[in-house]
Amino acid sequence: MSPQALKARKGEETRAQILDAAVQQASEAGFESLTIGTLATRTGLSKSGLFAHFGSRTELQVAALDEAARRFTEAVFLPAFQVPRGLRRLRALFENWITWPEHAQLRGGCPIHAASAEYDDQPGPMRDAVVDRQRLVARELAKAVQMAVDSGELRGDTDASQFVFEMFGVILAYYHTQRVLGDSSALARARAGFERLVEAHRASPPAPSPATRPAARGR
Repeated sequence: MSPQALKARKGEETRAQILDAAVQQASEAGFESLTIGTLATRTGLSKSGLFAHFGSRTELQVAALDEAARRFTEAVFLPAFQVPRGLRRLRALFENWITWPEHAQLRGGCPIHAASAEYDDQPGPMRDAVVDRQRLVARELAKAVQMAVDSGELRGDTDASQFVFEMFGVILAYYHTQRVLGDSSALARARAGFERLVEAHRASPPAPSPATRPAARGR
């Protein structure tokens, strides 16, 4: 491997190290806690070394959000896409979503959820980035719901956007109840809430055709 390639690989490894620390810190203390100085202390790298990868605090924060979104996609959406379309895929998306911070060993919970709370009323590049990513998630979830409608598992009059709205509400309630209130029943309640949502929109089984109906008994 040439010296240039070795240098490039080392640069990629260092950037990955910085972003890993940044995502963990954002999970624990929010994206506003991210600065070149705090990441230098956390990683043991020099400030000048961090500036070589991220020229500003905002660039660092957006890059950390992108990394969190990438991990979210890998943990939540990609495995679910291996499941057949319909309710099985919807259930996989929901289950992967509520358990991904634990599986990803994010000690402070979902950093994307943290970013949504931090920047909901703060205009700027971070809020724009959060909104873009949340809209993308909602759009992909709506497609998964529509597939369940098209497969005949959910009723034809199901409003995919409304389904996603209520699904997202269950997830937010889970994060709040589990992390803020420390309620050990939060996971079971979230799963029960999602199943009630599914049942409210589940398509009725087709009525049996006359040929398959049991013959009425004579008196």
